[in-house]
Amino acid sequence: MPDRRILAIDAGTTGINVALYDHEAKVVSQADSDFTQHYPRPGWVEHDPEEIWTVTLRLVQEIGSGVPPGRLAGLGITNQRETAVLWDRRSGRPVSNAIVWQCRRSQPQCERLRQAGHASRLVDKTGLVPDAYFSATKIQWMLENLPGVRARAEAGELAFGTIDTWLVWKLTGGRLHVTDPTNASRTLLFNIEEKRWDDELLRLMEIPRALLPEVRPSAGIFGEADAAILGKPVPISGIAGDQQAALVGQGGVLPGSAKNTYGTGCFFLINTGTKRVRSRSGLLSTLACDRIGSAVLALEGSVFIAGAAVQWLRDQMGFIRQSAETESLAASVPDTGGVYLVPAFVGLGAPYWDMEARGGLLGITRGTNRAHVVRAALESIAYQTRDLVEAAERDLGYRIEELRVDGGAAANDFLMQFQADLLGIPVDRPANLETTALGAGFLAGLGCGFWTRWEEVARHRRTERRFLPRMSADQREGLYRGWKNAVSRVRSQG
Repeated sequence: MPDRRILAIDAGTTGINVALYDHEAKVVSQADSDFTQHYPRPGWVEHDPEEIWTVTLRLVQEIGSGVPPGRLAGLGITNQRETAVLWDRRSGRPVSNAIVWQCRRSQPQCERLRQAGHASRLVDKTGLVPDAYFSATKIQWMLENLPGVRARAEAGELAFGTIDTWLVWKLTGGRLHVTDPTNASRTLLFNIEEKRWDDELLRLMEIPRALLPEVRPSAGIFGEADAAILGKPVPISGIAGDQQAALVGQGGVLPGSAKNTYGTGCFFLINTGTKRVRSRSGLLSTLACDRIGSAVLALEGSVFIAGAAVQWLRDQMGFIRQSAETESLAASVPDTGGVYLVPAFVGLGAPYWDMEARGGLLGITRGTNRAHVVRAALESIAYQTRDLVEAAERDLGYRIEELRVDGGAAANDFLMQFQADLLGIPVDRPANLETTALGAGFLAGLGCGFWTRWEEVARHRRTERRFLPRMSADQREGLYRGWKNAVSRVRSQG
């Protein structure tokens, strides 16, 4: 019915975005709000789950209250993925702040897994490497370091979830403890070949199975949000991790479809269909969604610090007042003057997986100014993306012909043109940059019958601009050699 609506919740790393879509996938209304970032120690990052819920509830009611009861066909959720929450099943209260995907506190747990020779087994079963990025070692840390938590977990009193699971629990008044395969596949506990929680890995990491949510397909009816929230029960009909949702929002449900999201971090995914590609180049195998929301496989590369480098320039260094200033500042100089910023503030993700690396600003001279550093920060995002694209091409054995882009930093014309130049392929930017929320909306719509076929959905993805490469091959390769040299200088030697 064309007068019905789909509501999508995008619970990101720094804020919540709630959007309402019509049958043409156009945004009817939208609202967003940041929430607090907590940094209790160097390398530690936390969120307050109750604050995330409070902000989400406020925005859902703000956007959804204008829709008459019964006109909301379904609700979709997408979320920052590996962030881990433990809460009491009876009271619904978290046992502590959530440990965010960026947090490095569980590095010792990862080292134990490596030293015990389990790394290859983890890759084989989960497609992931033992890194503090993923949820399981965060759970281990809480079980080992929070008083009384292990005993309560083993007694079945506690529940684990990524942010999607936490929000569904709250939306349903504690009736549903569920997740989807895309989020489950980011925990280090989910067997991506058999698509189930893996008992061997649970024993290996001493994590009680009773903590884990039920895993259901990404598109379909999970349950209903309580009537008290929006005046009438609303089906929760789509869930996916943010990067897989963005791939759906970009139309990437067929093998060979590639996208890169420029957010707090940078996330490259390419759909490989039912075929698992085992990376030899530092990428991960993970689960994505096909045209009906069932699980298929993808290669993924994750950069920990992308847009967060711009936030660092603004908040810690005071080089800019607003992120939007970076475009004009970068364009005000012809190049960086030989300066490279390697933003390894929390280590390096794919394809390096170096938890000990730390950031470096290299090539500074007496003539280096603020514009050079700002330009180097933007260029670092493009360099890290090329690292991922090249790794994927090595694994796949073919050249990627186009990169679809989204996320906040994709609005920066300078960055997108430099990205096209550095890759030597077109960069396609959609009219709606919020493809993460859009993907959640697509999945929710397919899951509740708002749309019945993928072909109905696909026509709603529209290109706003294509950036074509203009840089010579010699210049492109020279700049990239400089980047690789800079990375080698900040990497750990141990």
